[in-house]
Formats: sequence, structure tokens, C-alpha cells
Amino acid sequence: MTDVTQAPVPQRQNEHKATAEKRKKRLKQRLAAELRFRTYGLMAIALGLFFLAVLFVSIVSNGYSAFQQTTITLPVTFTEAIIDPQDRRTDDPEALLRSNYNSILANAVAEALGLDPANQTTMRHAMRLISLNAGIRLREVVQEDPSVIGKTLSVTFLASAPADAAFKSAGKEERLGSGHGLNQTQEVWLSELIAQGSVNQSFNIGFLVNGASSRPEAAGIGVALAGSFYMLVIVLVLALPIGVASAIYLEEFAPRNRFTDLIEVNINNLAAVPSIVFGLLGLAFFIGYAGVPRSSVLVGGLVLTLLTLPTIIIATRSALDAVPFSVREAALSVGASRMQAVFHHVLPLATPGIVTGAILGMARALGETAPLLLIGMVAFVADYPESPLDAATALPVQIYMWAGEVQQGFIARTSAAIMVLLVFLLSMNVIAVVLRRRFEKKW
Repeated sequence: MTDVTQAPVPQRQNEHKATAEKRKKRLKQRLAAELRFRTYGLMAIALGLFFLAVLFVSIVSNGYSAFQQTTITLPVTFTEAIIDPQDRRTDDPEALLRSNYNSILANAVAEALGLDPANQTTMRHAMRLISLNAGIRLREVVQEDPSVIGKTLSVTFLASAPADAAFKSAGKEERLGSGHGLNQTQEVWLSELIAQGSVNQSFNIGFLVNGASSRPEAAGIGVALAGSFYMLVIVLVLALPIGVASAIYLEEFAPRNRFTDLIEVNINNLAAVPSIVFGLLGLAFFIGYAGVPRSSVLVGGLVLTLLTLPTIIIATRSALDAVPFSVREAALSVGASRMQAVFHHVLPLATPGIVTGAILGMARALGETAPLLLIGMVAFVADYPESPLDAATALPVQIYMWAGEVQQGFIARTSAAIMVLLVFLLSMNVIAVVLRRRFEKKW
């Protein structure tokens, strides 16, 4: 007997066909949406890489030249009538410090260029080819060996920043570049020195070892690197044990109540607080209340310690939490105390994550500038700090100060210092990733 409620076969076929068409349409729309999402994601990544490449190329193109320094070698006559006319160096060694070394330098420049040393205007322009530190260089030569007085020696001086830039552009264009601060006459003189073989270029070791200077050709990041290193040592000595101990207590031993919950919330909030707030805290407490010397290595290290502590605590707690609870149970089941279970079993397994967090926290501290500006690390420091209470600066602060200089020579040094800072930050992040992948356990 035929079911009268059953639809005719052609109608059912049409319904199935329409349903199949709808499914195909929805599938096509879903695939198109996934394709669009993937395309947008690739475009975002490509755009980010493009801007990163532009930034990197800009920094390298401006900064690579700072790692090369132009020098000028001249025959210098250490005239006794100028250095020590009364022959007092035996009884009064400090007499050599008061000699007119700029006059000796002027005579050497005049002889090399065939100029009249009595023409003050001409000599003033000619002397601008050589760094103003050249007189100090001559004094150091005489102090190291007073027997050079009365002799003629070849002495190498730093070229001035304009001469340095002009000579570097000449290497590319086979002629002296323009727009570097040299007038036409000075360019002719520099060309003469180049023809004589007196101008050379070598690796600028002074950039890595010298301190701050108002002259670009003599400025370096050595003191800033030392200050950053000492401050990171203070951070490592203070922040690592305090942060790890705090995290172990909160994660393993602290009771779960409102007080510990409040502490955890505050630690998480401190990790997101702008770094300049820590600078204000350091200025008010360490300098204003505790009396720590302003601009010292110690106050910088203490401020960076406060900045780094939340990061280390959070990373350590995450590393401890990643250790399976079965490890604790197994240790307790064989008779270990709770402290033995934590320090003998859990902590060694969490060490890679703790070390990674500590390195990342120190990397953040290395790149901070704002809190250090508030505690006076922006001071002009030319000498290496000999104790934690001595004035110092840091590499990011040195970059900040150079970026505000108006002289053209500081542009290359600013970019070069950024390159050095990026190398250190990249190295620390790579070390953190390698340590995590090498020692992490798969549970």
C-alpha cells in the first residue's frame, strides 16, 4: 500500500540537490574566509618585517661608519724651547703639564701643509682638520717618555669629525664629500694630506673604550658599557635570590587566603607599571630618604632591581607551576619533607624556566632609560666608575644624550651605539631561548 504522505521522487531529488548546493556554498564561503584570514595574516607579517628591515637598514647605514676612525699622522718636533724652556722637568715634573702643546701641533700642521704658522686665521682653519684632543695626545707622549723632548717623531692624531666624514665619503666617491663642515680650502688641505699618505683609517677601538666627550671623534661607549654591566651585576645579586625565594614561598608554602591573593595581584600589577614610576620611587626613597648618591651605580642598580623583581617572580612561579604535582607526591611518598621535595626535586626541574625568566628580566633592565633619567644617570661621565658610589651612566642613556646633540658626527655614533645595544639584547634573548629548549622537560 503506497504512503500518500511521502513526497514524489522528483521533489525529494530537488530538495537534496538544493541542500547540497547550500552546503557547497557554505563550504566555499568558509574556505574563502579562511583564505582571506591567512592572506591578511601574511600581509601583516610582511608589513611588520618590512618596517623592521627599514629600521634595521637605517640604523646600520647610519652607524657602521662609526666603527672606523680616520687618523692623521704628522712628524712632530718636540721643541724644548716651547715645552720646557727653563729646564725644570727634573725638579718639577708637573711643568710638562703646563706646556703649550697646541703651539707644537700648529708648527707640525704648518710644516706638513706648507703654511705660515704666524698667520693665525689660516692656522685656525687648518687646525680644524685635527681633533681638539690632539694637544692632550702630545702631552701624553711627553709624559710617558720625556726623552722625546728635542726630537722629531711621527705622531698619530684623531681627525676631526668633519674631516673624518669627508674622508669616509671620499673612499666611496673617489673625492672629498661635501656637506661635512669643511670649506673649500680645508678640503684642499685634506687632499694634500691624503696625497702625502698621512691620512689613514682603522678600526675605531676608542668607540668601545672611551667615555663621554663633547667631540664626536673622541666619544665612546666604554664608560656607559661599564655602568650597564655594574648595574646588571647588582640586579643579578639582588633581584635573582629575592625574586626566586619570593616565588617559591608564594607557590609552594604560602597559604591560600586573601592576603596572599592580594600580594599576587599586586605583583602582577607591578609587572605592568610604567618604568618611569620606578624611577620616581628610586628618586624619592633611595636618593631622597636613604641618601644614596645621585647618578651612582648603586642607585641605578637598586632601581633596576625593583623593575626586574616582578618579572622574575612571575617567571619563577610559572616554572614551578609547570612541574607536575606527581613529582611532589612521589618525593613526599618516600619520606621527603615538603622543603626537601621542593628544593631537591621541584626546583632543579624548574631551573631552566627560572634562568630564562631572569635573563629576560635583565634584558629588560638593560634597555631601560626612563627610570635612569630621573635618578641622574644622564650626567656627563667621562671616567670609569671605581666603586658603586661613583657617578656612571648606562648605554641606553648614552644613546639618549647623543641623540640630542646637534653635531653631525654624533648621528653615526648614536646609531652605532644602538647596534651594540641590540646585539646585547638579541644575545640575551637567544641565550634564554636556547636554555629553555635545551633543558625543558616534556611531561
